Amino acid sequence: MRAIGQDAFGGPEVLRVVEVERPEPGPAEVLVRVHAAGVNPTDVWHRASGGLAGKAIRLGWDLSGVVEAVGIGVTLFAPGDEVFGMPRQPLPAGTYAEYATSPARHLVRKPAGLSHVEAAALPLAALTAWQALVDTADVRAGQRVLIHAAAGGVGHLAVQIAKARGAYVIATASTGKVGFVRELGADEVIDYTQTDFAEAVRDVDVVIDTIGGEYGPRSLRTLRPGGIVVSLASPAEAQLAEVARAQGLRAGFMIVEADQAGMREVAALAEAGLLRARVDTVLPLELAAKAHEISESGRATGKIVLSVVD
Repeated sequence: MRAIGQDAFGGPEVLRVVEVERPEPGPAEVLVRVHAAGVNPTDVWHRASGGLAGKAIRLGWDLSGVVEAVGIGVTLFAPGDEVFGMPRQPLPAGTYAEYATSPARHLVRKPAGLSHVEAAALPLAALTAWQALVDTADVRAGQRVLIHAAAGGVGHLAVQIAKARGAYVIATASTGKVGFVRELGADEVIDYTQTDFAEAVRDVDVVIDTIGGEYGPRSLRTLRPGGIVVSLASPAEAQLAEVARAQGLRAGFMIVEADQAGMREVAALAEAGLLRARVDTVLPLELAAKAHEISESGRATGKIVLSVVD
């Protein structure tokens, strides 16, 4: 089968199409014929530096496709079922490929109303937003939520999930993306190129920080007592917790995990029309390097997806 591989760390140019043996599903696993695979910032990080693995891996965690075969002990799916999900994260999954295996319980059935491209754009980013907002911050109706980089892959889905939970959403975005974020349902949108959010926003219950750096400490200034900053940017943000505690606040760094229960919630929101990924760019599998170039440019609005089956 065709897959995307790399022999060294570096820029997008290290990615290339390789021929590898098609995997076989093990116990409690399924083999998926991948129709589309989402591209995420973590893919770029692993390509450039090895990321959490510390070594070159076959990239990709998002997939949408059709079950080709099932391993022993699988009762949830059968060949021919359309599925999507984020297998194995944070371990390597290798979904930039024509076929990928996954633990059966890391996948759910694809909503009939979504194409494979639309479905592949959801798992990692939507699960990140769900686990940050719901599992970590326990967002409830009426709470005030501040979402940074709200036009990005995680951010634009976090806006929709927070609104579906009944929250009042304040979002930051660049000038050209303010209108898009308003269309998502944000109650307030701050153009960060014109306004300092740390001066303009107060009494927030939850901050979702997808940027890191100075954004974490500055976001603490927007919280009400007991509020929380959930950082998704880098492990370095974990030290923010000590600063927050000293101020009667909370902060934590979160890594998204494979999560069938969360995927079922994501699928239900999509089925109800309450959650849609904005797909900025679709490229064929062999142009994975170009997809990474676009991702690193920071110009994409929403998600980038690799189409594996036309």
